[in-house]
Amino acid sequence: MATGRLGVGETLGALNTALGPGDPVWFKETRARHLRARDFLAPRPALQARFRDGQVPERVVRAVAGLQGPGVAPVLRCAPTPAGLALQLQRPVVFERVLGAVAAYVAPAAPAAPGPRVLLHCPALRGAPGALRLSQLRAVLVADHLARALRAHGASVRLVPAVRDPHMSTFLQQLHVDWPAASERATTEALRGLALAELSPARDGEALPPGVLGTVCLKEVMQERGRAAGYDPNLDKCLVTEDLLCALAELREAVRHGPGDGPPGLALAPDADAGGCMVVHVVSCEEEFQQQKLDLLWWKLDEQAPLTQKHLVCGPVKAAGAPGALTAPEYYELRHAQVCKASARKRGRELARDPAWTEVVRVLSVATIKFEMLSTAPQSQLLLALASGSISTKGTKSGTFVMYNCARLATLFEGYKHSTEQGRYPTFPPVSSLNFSLLQDEVSVLLGSAEPDRSLGVRGPGAPRDSAHRDDVQVPGSAQHGFQLIL
Repeated sequence: MATGRLGVGETLGALNTALGPGDPVWFKETRARHLRARDFLAPRPALQARFRDGQVPERVVRAVAGLQGPGVAPVLRCAPTPAGLALQLQRPVVFERVLGAVAAYVAPAAPAAPGPRVLLHCPALRGAPGALRLSQLRAVLVADHLARALRAHGASVRLVPAVRDPHMSTFLQQLHVDWPAASERATTEALRGLALAELSPARDGEALPPGVLGTVCLKEVMQERGRAAGYDPNLDKCLVTEDLLCALAELREAVRHGPGDGPPGLALAPDADAGGCMVVHVVSCEEEFQQQKLDLLWWKLDEQAPLTQKHLVCGPVKAAGAPGALTAPEYYELRHAQVCKASARKRGRELARDPAWTEVVRVLSVATIKFEMLSTAPQSQLLLALASGSISTKGTKSGTFVMYNCARLATLFEGYKHSTEQGRYPTFPPVSSLNFSLLQDEVSVLLGSAEPDRSLGVRGPGAPRDSAHRDDVQVPGSAQHGFQLIL
């Protein structure tokens, strides 16, 4: 069996190189209906810009079809289509390569050099959980997911702000979000002096609200940096408050503190400074304007502020069927109650009251919320269906369906493992002895079945074919997503 980890990045790089000089044009297909016929596509408009009349030379098509190299997935065919140049992989070979070296895909490769320094800032965590809107909860979960992804790729990540509200810390633990906590506010003396020197003079007789120091003009820094960064051109003034200075002081201290919490054994580059740190603000759409003000104020007051500041703006979250504005804790309680009800209906009320199963329900509730919040691109609007008094485990698009059936499948696998140890079933044969050429369609890929049925019933370990005690597990989607998910 061939060895070596296959990768989407390596395959895309080789495909673009095979087309010759120019911008990348290939992309990995993700839609189920397209995955039936192709795994990668070079769109026709991009090919028309690269080749005369969009006609790809035959020698290029042959070069793509015979593509090989480290990390490059084996190609089955490459052919022109109305959509562009379509490429399909040798899927049985890909499955064999992946399943024969699962450990290589589970653990990311250790980076050979220090990764980038990233400061992840999520301003929604400065409040109390009771005031956390659904759009802010989405930003929190996106920031947590982004932090995990960056760390897995060797980046040194520092999270800001440190949570001071103990109720917020408890809520984050409930959601399995790992975020630092602190008991004291950041010191603002240095920034206060800089801000006071930049304050615009107050009008005669104008009284400032409590906690407000004054107004700072941002027009100059907006012209220098803001326009190039794509900031709102209407930003010209900033009302400087104690809370704003505290947030800015915490960001400033985090940038200068060190490399963050990257992989062990990787030290910060000797010449790294604030300019070498990328700041990513993960904000809800309601917080974007205020965050832009904070960026400009940071640049105005601090000459060593990071030059690279990016905004990941999460789109609005609409809760269809909610009686009013739903807070994040209320949303969690609603989903938890619905999962409990579905569990009691499926498993019986006695089992639903079992302490071990209660913990499983809590985990499923959190996983359902994360699935719903992260299954849509962050910038897009997210619509949550809350009208029903309970949730169904039948619909293939709901987070509850996916997580509930993942748990049931895990139970089936654990039961098989236990039965194998007891000698009831033979051990699973080595992967090298399997005939992957038998995987010809999505059904046989999923369960080795020859019946083209999208809804596949999987019997529990030891249950006869006509047994009334049967665990029917709905297997959603297409197994052709396998290469995309694993790589």
